[in-house]
Amino acid sequence: MELNAQERLKIGEVIQVEIGPVAHGGHFVARHNNQVIFVRHGITGEIAKIKITAVTSKIAHADVIEVITPASTRVIPPCSYAGKCGGCDFQHVQIDRQREFKRNIILEQFLRIGKIDLLQMGFDLKVEAIEPLDGLHWRTRMEFAVSNGGRIGFYGARSNDVVEINDCLIADSRMNVSILANRTWKSDARVEVAVSSTGEVSVVRSGRSISGPTQLIEQVGGSSLKISPNAFWQSHKLAPTTLVEAVISRLEIKKSDHICDLYSGVGLFTSAIVNEISDLGFLTLIESDKTAVADARKIFANRMNVKILQGLVAQQLSIVKRADLIVLDPPRTGAGEVVVKQMVKFKPRKIIYVACDPAALARDSKTLLDLGYKLDHISGYDLFPMTQHIECVAGFSPANG
Repeated sequence: MELNAQERLKIGEVIQVEIGPVAHGGHFVARHNNQVIFVRHGITGEIAKIKITAVTSKIAHADVIEVITPASTRVIPPCSYAGKCGGCDFQHVQIDRQREFKRNIILEQFLRIGKIDLLQMGFDLKVEAIEPLDGLHWRTRMEFAVSNGGRIGFYGARSNDVVEINDCLIADSRMNVSILANRTWKSDARVEVAVSSTGEVSVVRSGRSISGPTQLIEQVGGSSLKISPNAFWQSHKLAPTTLVEAVISRLEIKKSDHICDLYSGVGLFTSAIVNEISDLGFLTLIESDKTAVADARKIFANRMNVKILQGLVAQQLSIVKRADLIVLDPPRTGAGEVVVKQMVKFKPRKIIYVACDPAALARDSKTLLDLGYKLDHISGYDLFPMTQHIECVAGFSPANG
């Protein structure tokens, strides 16, 4: 229904609403005069006053400024910057309830985008809690912006303004963020900090190492990987082992399998898979990032049955001749129809999809189902507590297999 000028919401306007269901992106849905409003810092069922921060022709955005009737799962955020910096979305929500919301997001995205009803299909979907269970001090990779005053911080939500911080409660405590926060930095700098599983700490300013090793040693299972601090690596301290175990346990590897590791990064999954195959088996890694590829080539230099292709997956996959099994861990945008169609041409026995965005996973899952594959399992992992992000692992096999 078209609203007249008087009924439309305006930036800065304060209204009272009932907070509705959680939405993908760290928001909750509310409605006012038939307009949809995406609200930050609320909880489903609350009555709250909200302030409109942005308006488009279809939706508005708002922040909660006063909670009139709080939810029973509302808590005092542990961090004083919650609601100000753009890093965390759910610090005001009790941690178990956060996981329930994330479960709801996965279900909603699959139903809306993929037209897949996971509950009707019989999946007992859970978002598993991962240590530390309080959701703090888990993040081993951090990138800080620098304010005009030379202090580190994070961009506020939907803003280019830097919120200066003195500490970050989701950062691994070995980063010593409070020490970095007391330094003065050039205002155009970008400060990146990485902590390895072996306790090494690297600090990089605008692409140049200023302290710590230029190669970090990461130990996952029985493997030791030497990687560049700026190469992609899972940010939660337990994510590498959690995801490797999830992938290996469901891949059903045979000794002679030819396996593709797509969007492979430095080869996290390959480091475990390579020990499961014989000399008759073969692994092909495809990765576009030059730094990650350089690291992978060193890591697997002595493995004659590992081939590494640098480039876009959609282009390099055409070179591959055989793929009995496929593992993929694409960026937030997902694999996309072109890559999914290429994967299916190999008729792999199993496809294990690791996803950091349930929307992209839902879209690609629909494509896989349309092309004759079935969803065997799907699990969620709370590897980004206090934030709206969710990690999923889904498995597919031929529907007629």
